Amino acid sequence: MPTVSVGRDRLFEALGKTYTQEEFEDLCFQFGIELDDVTTEKAIIRKEKHLEEDASEDEEVIYKIEVPANRYDLLCLEGLVQALRVFSGDDDIPTYTLATISKGSMLKMHVKPETSLIRPFVVCAVLRGMTFDEASYNSFIDLQDRLHQNICRRRTLVAIGTHDLDTIQGPFTYEALPPSDINFVPLKQVKNFRADELMEFYKSDLKLKKFLHIIENSPVFPVLYDRKRTVLSLPPIINGAHSAITLKTKNVFIECTATDLTKAKIVLNTMVTAFSVYCQRKFEVEPVEVVYSDGKSYVYPDLSVYDMEVPLSYITGSIGVPLEANHVTSLLNKMQLSAKQSMSKDGQCSFTVSVPPTRSDVLHPCDVMEDVAIAYGYNEIPKRKLASLKPLPLNQLSDLIRLEIATNGFTEVLTWILCSYNENFSMLNRKDDKSTAVIIGNPRSSDFEVVRTSLMPGILKTVGHNKDHPKPIKIFEVGDVTVLDEMKDVGAINRRQLAALYCGANSGFELIHGLVDRIMEVTGTPFVALGDNTGYYIKCSDVSISVQCSLFISIAGVFIYEHMTYLLFWFY
Repeated sequence: MPTVSVGRDRLFEALGKTYTQEEFEDLCFQFGIELDDVTTEKAIIRKEKHLEEDASEDEEVIYKIEVPANRYDLLCLEGLVQALRVFSGDDDIPTYTLATISKGSMLKMHVKPETSLIRPFVVCAVLRGMTFDEASYNSFIDLQDRLHQNICRRRTLVAIGTHDLDTIQGPFTYEALPPSDINFVPLKQVKNFRADELMEFYKSDLKLKKFLHIIENSPVFPVLYDRKRTVLSLPPIINGAHSAITLKTKNVFIECTATDLTKAKIVLNTMVTAFSVYCQRKFEVEPVEVVYSDGKSYVYPDLSVYDMEVPLSYITGSIGVPLEANHVTSLLNKMQLSAKQSMSKDGQCSFTVSVPPTRSDVLHPCDVMEDVAIAYGYNEIPKRKLASLKPLPLNQLSDLIRLEIATNGFTEVLTWILCSYNENFSMLNRKDDKSTAVIIGNPRSSDFEVVRTSLMPGILKTVGHNKDHPKPIKIFEVGDVTVLDEMKDVGAINRRQLAALYCGANSGFELIHGLVDRIMEVTGTPFVALGDNTGYYIKCSDVSISVQCSLFISIAGVFIYEHMTYLLFWFY
């Protein structure tokens, strides 16, 4: 999970209260986050440089706080403080609004059709009357970096650009041009670069070189211009130096180019909701109209709340605590979810939960239920054993057989349920009849092409990787294999099988035979004549014989019973 580093003193000042470390740890635990580490900036530097100097008393204490991966609103101090103050009851749930502005006077971003070749989407917004100090400015930059690493997937899905609006003029255009046609001075540089030259220049940059692959092989690069053809940015690589924001910046223009429009909207909402607290009109954001070449236009950001119906019975039933409706409403308010009670036609109580633009993680009633559980306190929920947690009879039998085989001196192995095509067929002297094995359509590697139809490939690979291990080797596996079955709705069925292997100086037939007899004895299965299905019998298998011959060639002294079809037919 991501970790957010914030200065302790600034955090406590923003919270309006000073905590001891134990008190703050308890607050974090109640809210569902964790104080991961307490350090100082100088201590971090000393650790990176492997220095052993003593810490001084004037060093600023840094809290490293671990937050859930889907809570993008908590990735900066501003969002963290807002959430904790609402949770503690010090603030009401903030209401985010769009500035009242006519569509004619609204800033516009015109999107050229060529952008569909590389990064087709862009969303924009403006924060007016911002007041930055050094700490809030650094937090603004840090939030962009954390979003780039998290939801933006290292800028592949979304790239954020922030600009001093007073240095540029709208309307803006989002284009895709050949690299040789793009010229500008990038951020923190004084020299004018052509875009293709810039790719070569940044190949030696430790931070930016890892993003070059996103566009460097494309015939066109995305680029944003203002009305005077001043380059705002070359996403997802670098912004232009002309529109760089500073501590003196008052009006911030934010643009997010993307290959995923949903992610772009979430990123934009996260940026503007977190830092609109510094605007002259608190929590107000100025919208921008994005106009596409086909004439369609959209206004961003979308700060509207959406409503979700959640029954009280679902919440209390899932948590296992009989909560009153008013209590649930107050718990949801603590988690920044406004809730209104209503009664359904059948007399059941339910809630209309309003999800704000900061809570992009709330997608389903189970997310609402989880927030109620967090606000109520996990430690306050009584422990109980759910009926659904009773093991299946097949799993109970499997566990008993595992215990019995382990008692007989065999070591259990767990192997991948996926294997290569050759391991499942040719390496076992088997032919693919095209009606048995489930083939993976787009395997990540050649090692995972087929769902195993036998436990033999995995157990033999285990011996192969441990051939230097002292002999004898006695291993077993109880696991599922998968075979095609047209009678099933999914076209396949799982079967539980047992494989045991002995590798030593002798064939070990008597050990494997004895193991089979022991398993049958403890399960109460009698030994019967060939063909009698009231018990078990041993039958020669053509497949087993051919496999056995190949084993003796490659691994001396190996004998294996693997086809439990004839030995444990009821074990499926």
